[in-house]
Amino acid sequence: MPNFSTLLTKDNITAVAIGHFDGVHRGHKQLLKQLGEYGGLVVIDKNKANITPGLKRAEYSNYPCFFYDFESIKGLSGEEFIALLKRDFKNLKKIVVGYDFRFGRNRAWDKHDLKRLFDGEVVVVDEVCFNCMGVHSSAIRELIKQGDVSGANRLIGREYSIEGDVISGQGLGSKELVPTLNLDVKSYLLPKSGVYATRTRIGYATYGSVTFIGNRVSTDGKFSVETHVLDEIDVSASHVAVCFIKRLRDNMKFENLNELKARIELDIKEARTMVGVCELYGSEGPCK
Repeated sequence: MPNFSTLLTKDNITAVAIGHFDGVHRGHKQLLKQLGEYGGLVVIDKNKANITPGLKRAEYSNYPCFFYDFESIKGLSGEEFIALLKRDFKNLKKIVVGYDFRFGRNRAWDKHDLKRLFDGEVVVVDEVCFNCMGVHSSAIRELIKQGDVSGANRLIGREYSIEGDVISGQGLGSKELVPTLNLDVKSYLLPKSGVYATRTRIGYATYGSVTFIGNRVSTDGKFSVETHVLDEIDVSASHVAVCFIKRLRDNMKFENLNELKARIELDIKEARTMVGVCELYGSEGPCK
């Protein structure tokens, strides 16, 4: 873990892990274990991270992130890329990468070239599997797109979460159905349309919740992300995070608001059985 009593900068960091780090998942965590207290992340940024966008990667890794724009460095040779790192990190003694790491122009250099070019320690971490499935950001994205958030959570090692500002909704919730917080979510990959058992974080407090994603086909037809906090807790917020537990059902069209409200009440009842415990079970380790 990093030394929080010391401000970590490029000048005093001695170890870096290199990668995209979208998701900061179980596989990435194996790289982080090799860094020590004066470590940092060299993030090759393609501006496509949507599991943990921006500095969320620093939050989930507990290490400072140093961003290198992919378009700016993709033309460098392997030798030029390593020279860049050594210029930027003057005390660099260790580089940590994954088993499939490639770098330089046209990804023509690999982990063997890295060991040849870098005069310090090079640590190559084997592929990590969880329940016999390789842990990769691409696999996690696909699970999220399919709505299998519980499967994605197991690969990430935490509940997948999104954040957004609270915006005005259509006004039906508190009057005719159940009160909801309507969110304006940017940058994050949204799970498949439907209804989910979730936890909603407001400030430092977390509440059980039910969250809807999709077009409101039973009312105005507009797309929305809205979350209902259970137990009718009187909450107000300008910004919230929603952590996904399990997909409950597809988005459905109802003939009237009474049918919709009855279905929402069933969703709430089912969600109550899930929001109290975080279950990220299974086993992880290198692939055999």
